[in-house]
Amino acid sequence: MMKKLFAIVFALVALSACKNMGQGMNGSWLDGDRSSTTGDQTNAVNVVFFAFDSSKIDAEAKAKLVKQVEMWNTSSNKPALLVEGHCDERGTVEYNLALGERRAYAAKKELIALGIPAEKIETISYGKERPAVMGNDEYSWALNRRAVTIAVKN
Repeated sequence: MMKKLFAIVFALVALSACKNMGQGMNGSWLDGDRSSTTGDQTNAVNVVFFAFDSSKIDAEAKAKLVKQVEMWNTSSNKPALLVEGHCDERGTVEYNLALGERRAYAAKKELIALGIPAEKIETISYGKERPAVMGNDEYSWALNRRAVTIAVKN
C-alpha cells in the first residue's frame, strides 16, 4: 500500500514539474496551446510587463521580445502570433481596452522591428477583463499590466 501511494505521489509531482516547465523560458508557447497566462508569469518569455498607465517597451520587455523573435526564427513552422494587451483593474472598461490595445500594438511593433513579418502578427485587447492574478494591490496590478504573445496554430 505504501509503495502504491509513493508511486502515485511521485507521478503527480513529476507531471506537475513537466507542466510548469512550459511556463518558463523554454518556449513551449510556440506550440500554440497556451491562452492568456494566469498567475505570476514574471519569468515567462511570452509575457512582457508595463509600467502604470504606459505602453512603453522598457529594456526588460525588449529583452523578452528579442527572445521571442529568436525562438520564432528557430521554430520549424513559423506560427502566426496573437499579442494580447491586458491592464490592471483600475480605470474604466473603455480606457483599459484602449490602453490594452496600445500595449499589444507596442509589442507587435517591436516584434516587427526585430524581424517577424507584420502579416504574422495580430493584436487584441482584453483591457482589465482577464486578470492574471486577483488582488487590488500594487503586486497584483503589476502582474496584470502585460502583453502576452501566443502562437496560433497554422
